[in-house]
Amino acid sequence: MVINTNLAAQSSSHHLNTSHTRLAQSLTRLSSGSRIVQPADDAAGLAVSTKLDAQIHRIQGARANVSNATSFVQTQDGYLKKIAQALDRMSELSILAQDATKSDNDRALYNKEFTELKEYINTATTKEFNGVSLFSSNALSVTVDSEGGAFTMVGIDMGSSPYAAAIDSAAGVSTVSLAQSALTNIKAAISQLANDRATIGAYQARLAYSGDQLAISKQNLMAATSRIKDVDIADESTEYAKATILVQSGTAMLAQANQVPQTVLRLLQ
Repeated sequence: MVINTNLAAQSSSHHLNTSHTRLAQSLTRLSSGSRIVQPADDAAGLAVSTKLDAQIHRIQGARANVSNATSFVQTQDGYLKKIAQALDRMSELSILAQDATKSDNDRALYNKEFTELKEYINTATTKEFNGVSLFSSNALSVTVDSEGGAFTMVGIDMGSSPYAAAIDSAAGVSTVSLAQSALTNIKAAISQLANDRATIGAYQARLAYSGDQLAISKQNLMAATSRIKDVDIADESTEYAKATILVQSGTAMLAQANQVPQTVLRLLQ
């Protein structure tokens, strides 16, 4: 028996420290809800989850872009609906002005309404969405994924030929010949507007699918990073209970090991 070196106490102290470290780690995980509290807990898992988190944030940005683009085309279509109604009425006035039983005085009255509708359309075509023109030849590129992939929405140019001819300052229905010319131009504008609204409808569908896909991708990536980072409370609670018992028993055994050298005193009595 020796008293200078208490191997039993040293061994007990080592195991107690290990148990205490495991208990502290378990407490930290349970309180934070994260399995990876420090890089040493899972270096590879931390690297993977960091990249997944960055991708999730990029997806959130892309979803915001898609939502804004959807609002943009919805606003466009809202104006085009009213412009379509104005063109419909202008075409009706063009037909009424060609009535052989109407006088030029009657046509002058029709022309007043015709002129006001032209002004309404002219005003509508100058509208903007957050500083971006709703109706111009400029195409818009919409980011639809986390890697910067995009698709292009062609601009709806209300200053193009079909529209410009229909709302030209010289257009009117004050005479039969002017009414006939106006009708031809308005029919062309209505046809172009129908195509433009169909195009906008296609963009809305594309954006809706893109938005849904981004939402699904975000959900799946969050599930993946959760499996890497988040702690399983049930499993960790078991580890916590185990570590608690080991710390308590280790403390008791260290106390006993420290008492062993005292038995040497019996040999000296």
